[in-house]
Amino acid sequence: MLSKLNLYRRHFGVRLVLLAVLAGAVFVNVSAAAPALAQAPSAQPDAPAPAGAADQGSFVIGPEDVLGILVWREADVSGDVVVRADGMITLPLIRDVQAAGLTPAALADNIQTALRDFITDASVTVVVRTMNSRKVFITGEVARPGAYPLGSTTTVMQLIALAGGVGEFANANAISVLRVENGRTRTFPFAYKDITRGRKMEQNITLLPGDTVVVPAK
Repeated sequence: MLSKLNLYRRHFGVRLVLLAVLAGAVFVNVSAAAPALAQAPSAQPDAPAPAGAADQGSFVIGPEDVLGILVWREADVSGDVVVRADGMITLPLIRDVQAAGLTPAALADNIQTALRDFITDASVTVVVRTMNSRKVFITGEVARPGAYPLGSTTTVMQLIALAGGVGEFANANAISVLRVENGRTRTFPFAYKDITRGRKMEQNITLLPGDTVVVPAK
């Protein structure tokens, strides 16, 4: 009877040892996998579109803009063109095409449709090289009055700097910005001397195409 009890104890002890070994192996495997799980790359959000993409998509073509017309696999009908004063551009094969008033994507569709009489699988892309139709104007007592292209965000102070600064005889605190909206002209004051001293900064507005900055004399 005693020998049977000892045999049972030995058998039970061996099973406990085996269970302990198996549990240790599982723990080691889980521990080894943990760093790999921790280092697994997380899902990344889609990268934002380039800044210029939205501008190209919403931009409306106007006279004097420089456009790149790209026809896939057709170098002879690709190239840069300038939008004429009448809003047209001239291209090989299809001649005059209306460009002003259209977005680059809409113009590309029109050109692609017209080219299908000559190129069955025409694929066209229109890129705005230079936005010359977007202009602002400055007149009066500045070094270089005239029209300036509005290729990027430009404030009144930045335009004055581009124009060479206010002149000696300028009434610098009586500058105004003229803007036509819905057929009516709005006037925005601009106190140059105050703004250079850090005051009335809200008057240093962002200019829109067609705005005119007037720098009067004393």
